[in-house]
Amino acid sequence: MTQKILIVDDDPNIVTYLEDIFQDAGYATCKATDGADALSMVRQEKPALITLDLEMPKEWGPRFYRELTQDNEHKNIPVIVISGLAGNKYAIPKAVASFTKPFDREELLKVVKEVLG
Repeated sequence: MTQKILIVDDDPNIVTYLEDIFQDAGYATCKATDGADALSMVRQEKPALITLDLEMPKEWGPRFYRELTQDNEHKNIPVIVISGLAGNKYAIPKAVASFTKPFDREELLKVVKEVLG
């Protein structure tokens, strides 16, 4: 079964770029434009990994992450932060990796493959 990655980002260009990267590497994708939508997608799609932007409308990434970790069924889903905010590695301390936009495609794929096997 193909592993699914949830892309959480409000920038449609970033979402499309990440979808292309992951789908070309053989992963399935789903997407959410903010933290509120992301929680719903996690419950519906059961992703193996989440990429998370920090600054989004309605609900920011750190708040989504707090809510995710309070959900026993989904709290162990690995998260990769991809954000334009400086110091993003401190916003989600338990993230498996943090990338600043613009990011290196190959480095991102390397981390994804390490995490998902």
